[in-house]
Amino acid sequence: MPLRLCVCVVAALWLLVSPLQARPLSIVAIGASNTSGFGVGEQNAYPAVLERLLRQKGIDAHVTNAGVLGDVTAGMRNRLDAAVPKGTDIVILQPGGNDLRFFGTKEARTANIAAMTQHLHVRGIRVIVYDPNPVPRDFYQWDGIHFNAAAHAKIAATLAVQITATIKPSAIAPDSDAPNAAPANMAPATTDSPNTPPARTTPSPSKP
Repeated sequence: MPLRLCVCVVAALWLLVSPLQARPLSIVAIGASNTSGFGVGEQNAYPAVLERLLRQKGIDAHVTNAGVLGDVTAGMRNRLDAAVPKGTDIVILQPGGNDLRFFGTKEARTANIAAMTQHLHVRGIRVIVYDPNPVPRDFYQWDGIHFNAAAHAKIAATLAVQITATIKPSAIAPDSDAPNAAPANMAPATTDSPNTPPARTTPSPSKP
């Protein structure tokens, strides 16, 4: 077979196979200082711990930390599309307590959470709202505001269980060290509120 023809055949086969290769599960965690990892470092914040846990389970996940120190739900809502790029599979929304700490209202906070959730559902993105009430006392650092490293680990473990429960078994690779271990084979978008203990789940509009 002439060299040029051989190259063309190989290229054609690559084009046929490459669309079938799995892409990583894309997750964005949006919130304020407790999402960013204030006081424990970003590497110990729940988004980074969650990514490690999912990969240990054989799921090729990438978790982006979009926490901003001092942010409120109105700020999260304003930057939502910039923080959540096209191709995102899951958003973990941690509204935090800054709204009420900075003289906002419960009604405005609830409305912003609902608006963000609805907007993401329209985009076909699953939303997990992490908003425990009350927060366990042993979650806090000395300041009574920010989560300690153990709390971040517990949050990540709770989220990992909830996320893996919605991924098709075929998406989990037998070898967790293999590249491109799991495609983003997700159940339909839902709004989950994982607390520690577990929380409610409500259905969302179908993906457009």
